[in-house]
Amino acid sequence: MKSRTIKVDPLARVEGEGSLIVRMNGKVIHDVQLKIFEPPRFFEAFLRGRSYAEAPDITARVCGICPVAYQMSSVQAMEQALNVTVSDGVKQLRRLMYCGEWIESHALHIYLLHAPDFVEMQDALQLAKQSPEIVRRGLEIKRIGNEIVTIVGGREIHPINARVGGFYRIPSPHELSPLKEKLQWARDAAAETVRWVATLPFPSFEREYVFVALRNKRDYPMNDGRIVSSSGLDIAVDEYEQFFTEEHVEHSNALHSTMKGVGAYSVGPLARYNLNFDTLSPLAKDAALKAGLGEKCRNPFKSIIVRSVELLYACEEALRIIESYHPPPTPFTPVTAGAGTGAGSSEAPRGMLYHRYRLDDRGLIADARMVPPTAQNQRTIEDDLREYVTLHISDPIARLTWGCEQAIRNYDPCISCATHFLKLDIQEGGVYGQDKRSAAVPEQ
Repeated sequence: MKSRTIKVDPLARVEGEGSLIVRMNGKVIHDVQLKIFEPPRFFEAFLRGRSYAEAPDITARVCGICPVAYQMSSVQAMEQALNVTVSDGVKQLRRLMYCGEWIESHALHIYLLHAPDFVEMQDALQLAKQSPEIVRRGLEIKRIGNEIVTIVGGREIHPINARVGGFYRIPSPHELSPLKEKLQWARDAAAETVRWVATLPFPSFEREYVFVALRNKRDYPMNDGRIVSSSGLDIAVDEYEQFFTEEHVEHSNALHSTMKGVGAYSVGPLARYNLNFDTLSPLAKDAALKAGLGEKCRNPFKSIIVRSVELLYACEEALRIIESYHPPPTPFTPVTAGAGTGAGSSEAPRGMLYHRYRLDDRGLIADARMVPPTAQNQRTIEDDLREYVTLHISDPIARLTWGCEQAIRNYDPCISCATHFLKLDIQEGGVYGQDKRSAAVPEQ
């Protein structure tokens, strides 16, 4: 029987460094590996011994695309640990900043990273040569998202205004007002984005996923909610570690997450959409249905449509918050350092992000845990690849390789976020990653 190997090294149009290997013998799939080889970054380790107040600024450096998600998950965890309650006005400003992150990240993924797959182009530069107006639209939407993060967060990359208890500084209505007209344009441009991506060709591919996302019944999830799943799970955020676990696999510098007793699960836009369709705005619902999604969608290749619907929702939501904005009376709730354990979770553009911290009696971080979306999706991505290759194993190798790369980019993986080793084991012959919660490393 003829043996074939698909090898993509490195993957293009993803954030971070990774590769793909698929080994086949005839029509039998022997191995599928999404290899994440970006070096470990030790964020959880070097948080130890730092003040609770430093966590939002340190964790924001994990990712330049979704720093707001890391800040919001960390401040929520710290606020739970220290029994801090923030005002509704602060919550709305946090949601506005989150809208900005969704807008810039979704626009980046849709227009520059994922769309070229569907039109069989190598990159967005080729797309820009053929359809410059499309790429210009995507870049302008992204710019508006960055501007929101700048005004609320202090700067567009690794914002510096968020703190435990609220913000260091509250923007004035005068500062936010110029965004209204821009967001009205962005809302219309996002609606056009949904219509455009709905015309792209999609492979016939569906799987039965276990979807996991936040849900609060009040609005589409960004900053808060309970953790729910399509398999019936409904838990508080601080119960996460009772139901989910991580394990090290030899071929990845990121841990593989599984749901105990269930196995692989999926987070991200598809999970949010399937579990929270009812909380979308009427405009977003209508756009989704007209794009042919239905209230449920299990085709990961159509995640680009779902992201476009979320982009539309985020533009609407940002506009709503600004139009009804009244600055909170104080920028933050005072915080007293002390001992405690807290968990926080928010919906990064790529999916649910979990943080948990344990503080000593001085408010210093004794232990930290972060579980990024890409780490949670790794096993599901490999399962997708296994199924996709099985269905298309007779395709020419170039076509099959293209389809596999596209299947990975369905999840907009952020590899830089995923490589968070806490501990290493030094052994004769070299250093290799171990289960980061059981191996030894000198204290920071």
